[in-house]
Amino acid sequence: MPDLTGRTAIVSGGATLLAQGVVESLAEAGANVVIADIDEEGGRAASARLGAHVDFVRTDITDDADLARLVQETVDRHGGIDIVVNLAATYLDEGFDSRRKDWLTALDVNVVSMVELVHAAYPYLSASGRGAVVNFSSISSTAAQTGRWLYPASKAAIVQLTRSMAMDFAVDGIRVNSVSPGWTWSKIMDDLSGGDRAKTDRVAAPFHLTRRVGDGREVGEVVAFLASDAASVVTGADWAADGGYSAMGPEQAVPAIPKLSE
Repeated sequence: MPDLTGRTAIVSGGATLLAQGVVESLAEAGANVVIADIDEEGGRAASARLGAHVDFVRTDITDDADLARLVQETVDRHGGIDIVVNLAATYLDEGFDSRRKDWLTALDVNVVSMVELVHAAYPYLSASGRGAVVNFSSISSTAAQTGRWLYPASKAAIVQLTRSMAMDFAVDGIRVNSVSPGWTWSKIMDDLSGGDRAKTDRVAAPFHLTRRVGDGREVGEVVAFLASDAASVVTGADWAADGGYSAMGPEQAVPAIPKLSE
């Protein structure tokens, strides 16, 4: 396991089902973790469940004053900030039917607020000497999906922003990488399947080489690695934590050529 002992991480959107696996991985690696989420009930419950190394600060990431308060409270509690994980996102997306207001909301939450959180935390990341930023992108950044425009466009922007951040922050000793999960067990999957994980795995099987959806904890292990000294040579990269989704083409994991002679 990566060693993050003595380091402090902020995880935006940390109250979500997927994010709790990320928070748990960071905490078990020794980090103090601050969950930043607009969901106060969920954030406090996650903090209580995940133990003494996990705090919660109610945060609207689209509000710069809230971001400044989040950073200050984190520094007051833990003395600094070493890691920022930008996980918070909105799934607002009606494809072509989305109007300007929807676009601006999606880009504000998914892209601009990510940058603003890093901007607020930057002095402490720079002072850390081992600063690390992990931005959450998605398989949606590279794969077209029917009826979805806003979410994929914002996630593609995050991959490019990760490169830009890595380039400009290298002089400060801050490494910046992104993670692109595939289908991962989350609230929306839990809700849509009625809590049926086996059914969700069956639906995901044809387009994941692992034949199932991932777990937040599995993605969290990748994040913990990227935030640690074990990944000291890694920056400006997008990591596919997707069960082979991005490696598989449209032919999926079945022999396609033999079908020509059927």
